[in-house]
Amino acid sequence: MRRLLFVFVVAALWVATAFAAVGAVPANNQNSASAANVACPRYAPGSSLVEAKDLFSSHGLLRVNLTYKTRVDKDGNTLYCFMTDDGVQNPTLHVRPGDELMISLKNDLPSSMAPSFKKGATKGMNMGGMPELSVSAQGLANCGGMVMTDSSVNIHYHGTNTPPTCHQDEVIKTLINAGETFQYDLHFPYDEPPGLYWYHPHIHGIAEAAVLGGASGAIIVEGIENINHDVAGLPERTLVIRDNLIPESVNQGNDAPAWDVSLNYIPVAYPGYTPVVIPMKPLQKQFWRVLNASADTIADLQVQYDGVPQELQVVAIDGVPTGSQDGTSEGKTLARKHFLLAPAARVEFVITGPAKSVKNATLMTLNVDTGPDGDNDPTRPLATIKVSATAANPTLSVGGVSGPPPLKMRFWGLAEAKPVKQRKLYFSEVLSDPSDPNSPTNFFITVDGATPVLFDPDNPPAIVTTQGSVEDWTIENRAEENHEFHIHQIHFLVLERDGRPVEGQYRDMINVPYWDGMGPYPSVKLRMDFRGPDVGDFVYHCHILGHEDGGMMAIIRVLPR
Repeated sequence: MRRLLFVFVVAALWVATAFAAVGAVPANNQNSASAANVACPRYAPGSSLVEAKDLFSSHGLLRVNLTYKTRVDKDGNTLYCFMTDDGVQNPTLHVRPGDELMISLKNDLPSSMAPSFKKGATKGMNMGGMPELSVSAQGLANCGGMVMTDSSVNIHYHGTNTPPTCHQDEVIKTLINAGETFQYDLHFPYDEPPGLYWYHPHIHGIAEAAVLGGASGAIIVEGIENINHDVAGLPERTLVIRDNLIPESVNQGNDAPAWDVSLNYIPVAYPGYTPVVIPMKPLQKQFWRVLNASADTIADLQVQYDGVPQELQVVAIDGVPTGSQDGTSEGKTLARKHFLLAPAARVEFVITGPAKSVKNATLMTLNVDTGPDGDNDPTRPLATIKVSATAANPTLSVGGVSGPPPLKMRFWGLAEAKPVKQRKLYFSEVLSDPSDPNSPTNFFITVDGATPVLFDPDNPPAIVTTQGSVEDWTIENRAEENHEFHIHQIHFLVLERDGRPVEGQYRDMINVPYWDGMGPYPSVKLRMDFRGPDVGDFVYHCHILGHEDGGMMAIIRVLPR
């Protein structure tokens, strides 16, 4: 269901004059937005696909200056983005295993922003620490600012197996407030799997608003062609699905989705769902990297040619080449007719373009049943594939095979490892006022046997483990809507779903379907890998960000060996 959404009224006033005349900008090339001198540009419905600017590391280093900006669009929605010095928003960052990523981040939001609350359809969202917005210095010392404000920001490097330390991928108490500049110095491990990752703000209480506003971008760890030769030399595209509020001016019927979506900032809006145009040569093979950077919307991807589902040749899930951790270090391509993408999940696949005879070629998301208390995620198109012999190729192509796969990849041997601990955790939710069905919802993720508590950055860790250990966690969903499990810093191996063994893949995101009120709770069993070098405090949570902001997050502490 729609949640209470954090709306920055002062921000709207601050930017309204400057951007009153700004609407969608043309999408004929990726430089048109910056040429229009628009912060956080959005493109016209039905535009041809625009891909983010690509920035590449050199000699082991990628150095980037980013400025966090905001504006209010013509529909009254507050937009957010990270912009480079030359006016490009949310570039795609390309690194290699072992590289260093240095980001200088300036928070250019106004310091006088004041919170307001916007009522959703039925239940609301508990804003955690809002509106007081305080984070103390108890326990883990703050990194950056000492007191959270309604304009605070930080960056989470989602899926990367990088340290949860200050100036790297620490999000619990890293605060960059208005007017401040902060230095990130991120070190990717040498055994980081090649694939698709991403970055986005992770301030508890306002994470949903930031990601709904569009503050997100892709990270690509290069080298997948050396693990799965099927992608070597192919033209490649990076597709980013985002969601946003439906404008209040739109008359919403019973079929309206909970959120509108866009593809690479080109809106696919209710009720017309005008698709994005993806040009392609007939029968051409391309390598598509797809990120669901939505705050709340679950996607179920499918490609149809004249209504017939096509095979997606999946080569990576959540940044990890499929089948690459079985001891051979060589990836295995998986054939799928559709692929469920939880918010924050990624899938990378090879697609063969339609023949000239195909009249309707569509990339779409299928209807997702999220439960009686869930959001409406209906079937809708995302893009139309337009074939032409003269269609331009994507800007980038995958490199050729340059060497053998690594001798020993990250997560190697996890399937055979003996777990030292079995744990059960569960998702649950209750109305803050059971007598008022419109009161905010409190969301929890709880270790079985403990008392459910809302997330607070000063909470003690809910789980303590030791570096080098392997644990099996069963995650149950005791709520009547879907929840999405994510843990920072590590990946996990999927062992079972509802007690039945599955063909395990390595992920950092997993969908746990809703409980229908009868019988056993839906569950997944995951093998958690703490054998890597990362120690310290980090978090696990539901990645439907309205739920995470509402309290569904907890801290894990990994102690040194």
